[in-house]
Amino acid sequence: MTEAEVLELIRRETRFRTGVGYDVHRCAEGRRCVLGGVDIPWEKGLLGHSDADVLVHAAMDAVLGAAGLADIGTYFPDTDDQFKGADSLELAREVGRLLASHGFELCNLDIMVMAEAPRLKPHIPAMKTKVAEAFGLIPEQVGIKATTNEKLGFLGRQEGISAVAGALVRQVWPAGGPG
Repeated sequence: MTEAEVLELIRRETRFRTGVGYDVHRCAEGRRCVLGGVDIPWEKGLLGHSDADVLVHAAMDAVLGAAGLADIGTYFPDTDDQFKGADSLELAREVGRLLASHGFELCNLDIMVMAEAPRLKPHIPAMKTKVAEAFGLIPEQVGIKATTNEKLGFLGRQEGISAVAGALVRQVWPAGGPG
């Protein structure tokens, strides 16, 4: 086999892809704190064009990146009023449809939320359920963890909350279409 033939074989047989997503939003008074589709009781919320759900936004970018697609700002721009106050779980459902239309299925998500406050551990089971449902998974295919920033930086001063996510997708049909 030539080098070109080997590379083509690898390209055809590589069915799994990974993606990474990141998001951060500023904390603000008078806003809801929505993480993983769950309303978290807190005196602050997150500032953003949509519901500012950093957990779901990071997951969406990870999924899109794994499929080689553009970021969420391309599909759901903050300059478009139709996305003002949007429910991020609805946007995640749309990302799932987009993923499928490009010949991929989502295998799993792993998400880490960084926040000094509020305390998130009690809400993680509900977050897993909602995120899994939005992406067409079962809760066991979704990992959600929360950590602090040890009071360092803007996260430590409770000025914002961030999240990073990893996604594994599997190509179920070639980029040209099914079959």
